[in-house]
Amino acid sequence: MNSTFDELGFDPELLGPEEEQKSKIRDKLFRTARKAARQVPFIEDVIASYYCTLDPATPTKVRTTLLGALAYFVLPLDVVPDFLLGVGFGDDATVLMAAIAMVRAHIRDEHYDAAKEALKDEE
Repeated sequence: MNSTFDELGFDPELLGPEEEQKSKIRDKLFRTARKAARQVPFIEDVIASYYCTLDPATPTKVRTTLLGALAYFVLPLDVVPDFLLGVGFGDDATVLMAAIAMVRAHIRDEHYDAAKEALKDEE
């Protein structure tokens, strides 16, 4: 069976086992989401897009687009540093909104249900 990320060209030698990859991505995403929750009003869409990337039924181009936007969201180095209150997540939000708008048709109800459940767990 192929890994969730196989067709995206990630090197498993570098990234480690798939479950470890997913765990690291999820932890980093939720840590950043907690920091950004007040500044990014569509955080449920962000988390739903994460679950969309994990869905093997999601086309590779969509997964790549969302993973790129999510990576920009969680990486500390970007155009406007995230620690600047009020503006720090502005550029991240713009990138995420654009990516989500482009692929919204692929983010299904079950992705939103998983996001709601995950956000409930994080409270």
